Amino acid sequence: MNKLFTLAGISRLAAAAAVAATLSAPVFAQSTTPAEPAPAATTEAPAAPAADTAAAPAAEAAAPAAEAAPEATTNPYGLKAIIDHGDLVAKSTLVLMLIMSAGTWYIFVTKLIEQSKLMSQATFAEKNFWTASSVTEGASRLKENSAFRGIVEDGLRATEHHDGALTDHIDLHEWVTMSLQRSVDAVNARLQGGLSFLASVGSTSPFIGLFGTVWGILNALVAIGLSGQASIDKVAGPVGEALIMTAIGLAVAVPAVLAYNWLTRRNKLVMDRLRNFSADLHALLIAGQKAKTGRSA
Repeated sequence: MNKLFTLAGISRLAAAAAVAATLSAPVFAQSTTPAEPAPAATTEAPAAPAADTAAAPAAEAAAPAAEAAPEATTNPYGLKAIIDHGDLVAKSTLVLMLIMSAGTWYIFVTKLIEQSKLMSQATFAEKNFWTASSVTEGASRLKENSAFRGIVEDGLRATEHHDGALTDHIDLHEWVTMSLQRSVDAVNARLQGGLSFLASVGSTSPFIGLFGTVWGILNALVAIGLSGQASIDKVAGPVGEALIMTAIGLAVAVPAVLAYNWLTRRNKLVMDRLRNFSADLHALLIAGQKAKTGRSA
């Protein structure tokens, strides 16, 4: 009886333990299931180093770009490129136009100074010569390097050396006129010196620049044909360098034309005052000679 009781008790305890184990299994399952996302957190943690790794090359790439930024402001296809990479014809054309430009500005400045001196000499002669008591005294009042004094001295020489020579066969009026005219023409020739250079520069420098452009484009096309690449960087650079030649030609021609026209106009004003002075002097010399002849008669 005790054995049976014992066996029955053991069987009931075993059944109770099985039921308890069955009831507790879902609890452990539920408790272990939410624990699975923990490794996910560990896998997401290395994402920060990946972002740093991606940012590092970007920073390294930005550094050379920042260093290359100043180079982008320089023009690799400008005048310096012609000097550095141009052939003998291109450099010779450039040097020729530079010489023409320098000559233009030199002639312009020197002629402007010369015209200003003649203007001041004309003003001085008009104020001081005609108030003198004689032609000889009036000539002494003028400066030695004055063009107006040279005209007066030539006129006096013509009247004094007319008698007793081959020039006696020429009428005094005509002889004095020719002498004064030669003096005026000499001053005019001095004023006109250099203006032909300005006219030549103004008319030829655009074509010289155009020649440099054509030559540069020819070299560019040959280089493109040899390389086999017709990209914009292969075309824009050489063609831009060639067009600079045309711009330089125009920059040389425009000042030359303007200087020629302005100097020619100022020469006309100077020569008008010189011719008026010469005409008045001619009348004074002829009248003086007639008066001297009348007194001698």
